[in-house]
Amino acid sequence: MIDNQSKKTKAFIAGVNLNDPNFEYYMTELANLTEANNMEVVGRAQQNAEKVVVGTYFGLGKINEIKAMAQGLKAKVLIINDELTPVQIRNLEKLTKLRVIDRTELILEIFSSRARTKQAKLQVQLARLQYELPRLHPSENNLDQQRGGGFNNRGAGESKLELNRRTIGKQISAIKKELKAVASQEELKSARRNQNHIPKVALVGYTNAGKSTTMNGLLKTFTDEKPDKQVFVKNMLFATLDTSVRRIDMDNNFSFILSDTVGFISKLPHNLVESFKATLQEAKDADLLVNVVDSSDPNMIQMIRTTQEVLNEIGVKDIPMITAYNKADKTDRNYPQIEGNDILYSAIDEKSIKLLADLITKRVFSDYESFNLKLPLAAGRDLAYLHEHAQVTKEDYEDDGIMITANISPSDQAKFKQYLV
Repeated sequence: MIDNQSKKTKAFIAGVNLNDPNFEYYMTELANLTEANNMEVVGRAQQNAEKVVVGTYFGLGKINEIKAMAQGLKAKVLIINDELTPVQIRNLEKLTKLRVIDRTELILEIFSSRARTKQAKLQVQLARLQYELPRLHPSENNLDQQRGGGFNNRGAGESKLELNRRTIGKQISAIKKELKAVASQEELKSARRNQNHIPKVALVGYTNAGKSTTMNGLLKTFTDEKPDKQVFVKNMLFATLDTSVRRIDMDNNFSFILSDTVGFISKLPHNLVESFKATLQEAKDADLLVNVVDSSDPNMIQMIRTTQEVLNEIGVKDIPMITAYNKADKTDRNYPQIEGNDILYSAIDEKSIKLLADLITKRVFSDYESFNLKLPLAAGRDLAYLHEHAQVTKEDYEDDGIMITANISPSDQAKFKQYLV
């Protein structure tokens, strides 16, 4: 028998704890990220310190300890819990004889392998180049196949370095230009959705909290979407990076636009946040945010904080929010149940999905008012508009017109004043 499955690279994870109460949470997260990058975590180490060592991140004693442990466990990669300087990476690789990946590069590797759409691929490429630019070295960079070295080669090495910097600088400029064009197309699509006056709801939250499963549950329950229209779901961090947008048509004639955004994580690299601002535009334009939280995770509170921090960083403020505590089926609590403006539910439970939908409609349609209207028989266009943009609860055809009872948004109420009865 031949085993065709590729073996996972063995990785050793490590970090410096600067008296941070969330250190264990970050290390658990680092282990999950490592697994998401198709690596196997075989060991871990930590150093408690007041500050990191400038040149090597760890103290020399801890480095020797890590080297011995990693060799004993046959690890090939050392993954660090923080973003390192180029000097720290080079020194750690020299001292440990391991490939060293910092937290930022690990996340970039995951994002690179998961990007599917043109926009996501460009965003990841931009973030990676911005990460690599300050890390170019005369004798150690991906673009320089001729490694520098001695004193006699120094001038040539520096010239090559400047050339590489200019090359990356040009690539960054070209990608930014291309991203601007793609973003303009997305803005046009978003503007068309805004013209419809249909409320917009965005699912946000920590990666792997169940946003995509929640969206699929709503699609399955309230639309005739075919299975291929459902969004990709997998039990891993950053299973998908692409924002999915679908229309949800409720049984009570209410409709809203639902978007499933990229998941968040602690210490999300700034370049990545900047690059993905266009993707997260759906959250900025939303009338309501649904923060999906894994209620079975012991780090739930920290995850809620992480989501709020990222939302603040991308400029999402003052938008009403529901906190949706998902995966209640993995707890011993009764569900589904409404808790104030929030909900405890399970995205794989139909009853839960219907209760979540009810809560969403109550929040996004709270300022709609009920009106009794009489439309002329010839006002077919206005009738169609009502069915598209309002909640029609009653419709009776009479000899001289159509009697309508409908819940109408504030922006559309003036349009139908002439038909009030």
